[in-house]
Amino acid sequence: MLEQRGKLSLPLPISEWIEEATTGSQVGVIPVSGHIAVAAAQLPEHHRDPADRLIISSALEHDLKLASLDSVFPRYETLNDRLIGFP
Repeated sequence: MLEQRGKLSLPLPISEWIEEATTGSQVGVIPVSGHIAVAAAQLPEHHRDPADRLIISSALEHDLKLASLDSVFPRYETLNDRLIGFP
């Protein structure tokens, strides 16, 4: 969506970029389950962006660390020990 809005420029079509970015790396792509979607909808209203809410609930569901520069993420108490780069 950022590319479509002209805020991000990728050197390849998105599907190829994702494949190249994740192949041979330790970065994985995980599906959004129904449980993750429900958890995203039930998060406190600190953030209205549905994509960010899915990112947060995915990190919680899979017990993952989360790196983001989003200034709203630290407001979620459940992310306190999961955020990389925030005190």
